Amino acid sequence: MSYQVTARKWRPLVFEDVVGQSHVTSTLRNAITSNRLAHAYIFSGARGTGKTTTARILAKAINCTSPKDTNPDNECEMCKEITAGRSLDVIEIDGASNRGVEEIRNLRESVRYTPARGKHKVYIIDEVHMLTKEAFNALLKTLEEPPEHVVFIFATTEVHKIPMTILSRCQRFDFRRISVEEIATNLRAISREEGVAIEEEALMVIAKKADGALRDAQSIFDQMRSFCGNQIQVVDVLKVLNVVDQELYFRVTDLIKAQDARGGIQLVDEIVKGGYDLREFLGGLAEHLRNLLVVITTDATELVETSEPYRERYRDEAAHFRQSDVLRLIRIVNELEQAIRWSAQPRFKLEAGLLQLIRLERSVQIDALLGQIDELKKKLGPASNPGQKTSTSPRGEAGSEVRVVGQVSAGRLRNTSPVFDAPPIKPAQEYQKPITVNGGPTDRPVVQSQPPPRAEVSAAPAEPMRHISAEEAYEQWQHWVGEVRKTKIGIGTILGESRLLEVSEGALHIACPDDYHVSSLKRHKEFLIDSFEKLTGFKLRIEPVLRDLPKTAPPHQADPHAQSASQSSPSPKNGNGSPAEHPVILALRRELGAEPVE
Repeated sequence: MSYQVTARKWRPLVFEDVVGQSHVTSTLRNAITSNRLAHAYIFSGARGTGKTTTARILAKAINCTSPKDTNPDNECEMCKEITAGRSLDVIEIDGASNRGVEEIRNLRESVRYTPARGKHKVYIIDEVHMLTKEAFNALLKTLEEPPEHVVFIFATTEVHKIPMTILSRCQRFDFRRISVEEIATNLRAISREEGVAIEEEALMVIAKKADGALRDAQSIFDQMRSFCGNQIQVVDVLKVLNVVDQELYFRVTDLIKAQDARGGIQLVDEIVKGGYDLREFLGGLAEHLRNLLVVITTDATELVETSEPYRERYRDEAAHFRQSDVLRLIRIVNELEQAIRWSAQPRFKLEAGLLQLIRLERSVQIDALLGQIDELKKKLGPASNPGQKTSTSPRGEAGSEVRVVGQVSAGRLRNTSPVFDAPPIKPAQEYQKPITVNGGPTDRPVVQSQPPPRAEVSAAPAEPMRHISAEEAYEQWQHWVGEVRKTKIGIGTILGESRLLEVSEGALHIACPDDYHVSSLKRHKEFLIDSFEKLTGFKLRIEPVLRDLPKTAPPHQADPHAQSASQSSPSPKNGNGSPAEHPVILALRRELGAEPVE
């Protein structure tokens, strides 16, 4: 056959031509020079990295009649026979099809015979991990004490499947994946010799697609020559290999910069209509973001595996992103790739994930925040200095109300519930009708509250620490009991059957009808303290005490004014309590400052 594929036509014939495995070839050449040749070798590594090629070169080097600096001359009859695969002294065995114990027994019989023409008899067993356990056991004795003229070379892509008893009897060489740059250099040299014009970016696409296997890259090169002839362009490579164009990844980062959600949906539509594998697209996007991260971190483009024009684009793109933002983008892409793997609707997942990337908020560094705070202080001027006292109208020059807050309790700071303005209260003079307590009008005027004066804007002195009053605690009592019931209905019921006595010295003194109520509240002190703080913003101690509670009074009665009124003057009963204790009367007293008339 006149035509030979590139992988066979350009297979290395000497150690120097093996691409990317100098650590292996140098060791073997030194062993030949010093006459320290082992009786068994294991070559392990990914496909297409040169394992079988190196094994053949080694077999020729130790059998060549006129070697040149440990390399075979490839001109003697012995070298030609080995290259053609018809030598009687170099036997290549496929481990996948000769994996049984019978084949190994035949091998053991043949190793006893001396070489026909060469110095050594070489057995090259490819994919040796496919041998059965019995076959490995049959090989052990021969491998441990082989004849002096025999050399075993085992090649495998899955070295972990080989028994340790075999590994311990061999010298192991690990073949690494070949880099993108080394593959591109090899293809560039081949295309030059073959008279093929190929674009630099097309070389990089082929080298990346090969994934570290030089043989795969050479096979793709043959495929492209069949499609394009001697003019290979990157657009043709992308079309034949169905690889996502790198421009799409730069479009993604452009969409993220512009926060263009509509463009993101359109981009997903292009990817789906183009027939691209969505997981492969996300893998390429993760690599694209990795390249961007490398340039941001190192301020260099040497570690980016792409052509020179794209390296400059990465440098320009890096100026628009922070390292922390790119790290968050990479994390989202990795999570999205895992989600799409098991999703029944991968397109919807990709659209949602891409929108998440586009809408992602940008991070702000702490020094930038501090700078903004300094600028704000300068704009506020003297009003922001606590050492000066200013007095001005309630509204500043810009028309916005300015309020300077002094010392605030920690509980108030933690209360993050929204604050709404209280509804306007009608002026006191509009309420002309006197308040009645026992059902009839009185001659005494109602004590009316005056509207509070407008507070002046003042930065100093600071307001004193606020403490919750008994009135405020009473107002919140029923609300607090209801909130506790929502979380723990049992303790909420016990709390509702008790009453608030007083608020003093940072504590809520709660009267309980029996010892069981007292012990229950004590056991749940921490919970009650936290719930009261969340509701009111004040952190107070809970002090339950045993008291004889009146049967007629509501268990939550705790208003000091109501207590004093009921104790100072006997009033007619109305329902379950005196008129002064009626909720309407209590509301009037709180809102308008009214007092009961004797």
